[in-house]
Amino acid sequence: MAESRYIENRLNLSRYRHEHRAATHNAKPDHADGSAESGPRVQQEELHKFVPFLKKKCGVEFRGRVLELGAGTAWFSAELSRLPRVVEVVATDFSPKLLREQAPKMFKLLKAHEAKITRMPVDFYRLDFQNDHFDFVVCSALLHHGVNVLQLLRESRRVLKPGGQFVAIREPVNRSTRAKRQARSKTSPAGSETRKPLYVLSEYKHFFERAGLEITARRMKPSRGIRYYLKQIVEGRAPAHYAFIGTKLQDRRRA
Repeated sequence: MAESRYIENRLNLSRYRHEHRAATHNAKPDHADGSAESGPRVQQEELHKFVPFLKKKCGVEFRGRVLELGAGTAWFSAELSRLPRVVEVVATDFSPKLLREQAPKMFKLLKAHEAKITRMPVDFYRLDFQNDHFDFVVCSALLHHGVNVLQLLRESRRVLKPGGQFVAIREPVNRSTRAKRQARSKTSPAGSETRKPLYVLSEYKHFFERAGLEITARRMKPSRGIRYYLKQIVEGRAPAHYAFIGTKLQDRRRA
């Protein structure tokens, strides 16, 4: 089977890229794909469960062209490439090294349909793709790291075809009322804060609506085991985890 393509791309960097790097600089590589920017840890055996979850619980039927943002070593792209109705997957990340050196190993491990996959460095605050090009834009545990979530969502909407869907999985959502008040007080209308309390559910919904994406939210089960989850609850640190599906509205409602 043919291997995936890697395309060198001199990034046309937005001002948010360096802020994003600074915000995630201290993150530890705790993800099964080795990415420091992929958020909460997920075990290797869990990787095959996310696409079936999206289909059964969220009604997502992947097909056509798919763009992954913040792919890391692109396990999500690998899983999507195996679906018969998906014809192309473009795996993107800030890090050329992860895409170039580590992603091919993940593709072999997960038995990806590599001929469908293209890897390229991309600044997801300024996407190098034409309007109305993709059927789906996906990401895993990326939004909560974003320094401008609204800009990320607006760019994703721009490259989606009418009726296309933005799918974000494994997003931690703060459930604390106190943190909710603090987060609201620190959040600018454009979502461009450099903060770091986690977003609450109403804030995610606000970002999606302002970006012109009709949002559906579904709670996800933790993937680190019940002991870890109970420990986090006792220590008061356990967020809820969600999948967000945003559908591109035919007639965008502007804020």
